[in-house]
Amino acid sequence: MKNQNLKTRGRTFVGKIVSAKAQKTATVEWNRRVYVQKYERFQNKRSKVKAHTPEGLNVKEGDMVIIKECRPISKTKKFVIVEVVKE
Repeated sequence: MKNQNLKTRGRTFVGKIVSAKAQKTATVEWNRRVYVQKYERFQNKRSKVKAHTPEGLNVKEGDMVIIKECRPISKTKKFVIVEVVKE
């Protein structure tokens, strides 16, 4: 994280940016597989969180990014984008 005073802690995820319309905020989504014991099968689920976009990082929809957990920035933002993996 360059030029940023936010300390990160906790979980790290790699996801795809679904929306980058809000100021300094992007919606990141990633897929995961969950085992359902009742049916003895895997189910595809997705997680969606809002992440803070630091100044200097130009992100757009479709980018793959790494996000890390940080202190709550607002009511819904508890993650920050660390780097862009691929555009």
